[in-house]
Amino acid sequence: MRVIVTGGAGFIGSAVIRHLIENTDTEVANLDKLTYAGNLESLASVAASPRYRFYQIDICDAQALDAAFSEFQPTAVMHLAAESHVDRSIDGPSDFIQTNIVGTYNLLEATRRYWNELPSDAKLNFRFHHISTDEVYGDLEGTTDLFTESTPYSPSSPYSASKASSDHLVRAWQRTYGLPVLLTNCSNNYGPFHFPEKLVPHVILNALAGKPLPIYGDGSQIRDWLYVEDHARALVEVVSKGIIGETYNIGGHNEKCNLEVVEGICELLDELVPLASNDERARTYKELITFVKDRPGHDRRYAIDASKIQEVLGWVPQETFETGLRKTVKWYLQNDQWWQRVLNGDYRLDRLGTDI
Repeated sequence: MRVIVTGGAGFIGSAVIRHLIENTDTEVANLDKLTYAGNLESLASVAASPRYRFYQIDICDAQALDAAFSEFQPTAVMHLAAESHVDRSIDGPSDFIQTNIVGTYNLLEATRRYWNELPSDAKLNFRFHHISTDEVYGDLEGTTDLFTESTPYSPSSPYSASKASSDHLVRAWQRTYGLPVLLTNCSNNYGPFHFPEKLVPHVILNALAGKPLPIYGDGSQIRDWLYVEDHARALVEVVSKGIIGETYNIGGHNEKCNLEVVEGICELLDELVPLASNDERARTYKELITFVKDRPGHDRRYAIDASKIQEVLGWVPQETFETGLRKTVKWYLQNDQWWQRVLNGDYRLDRLGTDI
């Protein structure tokens, strides 16, 4: 395959590219605008591969997209580029509308222009894989209900509404124009190279600095946690073997409330880097937990039924939450240079030292 990955310098996108380069023969073009969440240092291990190339492109730039498609000649597109932080979407929804909706429209049109000119056999084998979120479904009131691929959409935040909109656009481009699309909706990801504003890395780094560990409300919000490298494997399975027009929900089979997640991180840190007995801040990391005012429209529970992707494609997660969280905490302890450069902003400097 020759795959365009949009948003490949982001958390999930970089995991997908590392998996493709390290475990397959796929050629990869990474299209990324390099917003604050894009970090090329997450791709250092594969950047020198002759099968990898990088284009700094905004998916809202139709001309740049056409040029990249023409030069790279992809056999598939994996669309991950998105604004994805719920709190940021509440404070400023405009970027989410522009990137997630307008950007997806521009990418669909660039793909359609390219696809329409392909020879018939290449046209038949082409794939457009749109990667979305379980947040488009809203939340679950019961304790046993699960999101399935047919769950009605009911987004709660500007972020999830913009992703729901992009999902609808992708499906419309198949029904109207025949574009061969695949969709996936995933649960909460965690793992190495996660931008520090998200819950798991934020708690790890705050704890190491002796800062408060903020939890919204009472911490009872439940999420299904998916290790990012498991997710990357699933996405490659879908784009390679998935049935055109189908949607696949991807979950980690690990429902945990936010308080459990934070306490789990604290317990691992107590084991791996215990606080000094005379530390004035706390004796255990759990003592740093602080409950703060809940955010508006905070969904109570997400939970994925991932039986379809298991039955159809044979994918199951390899990590439990306990094994994945241990790997994640250890990674942050062993890779302080990566996250220190994110925290101080140095990751946004190119080799000439200019802001990109």
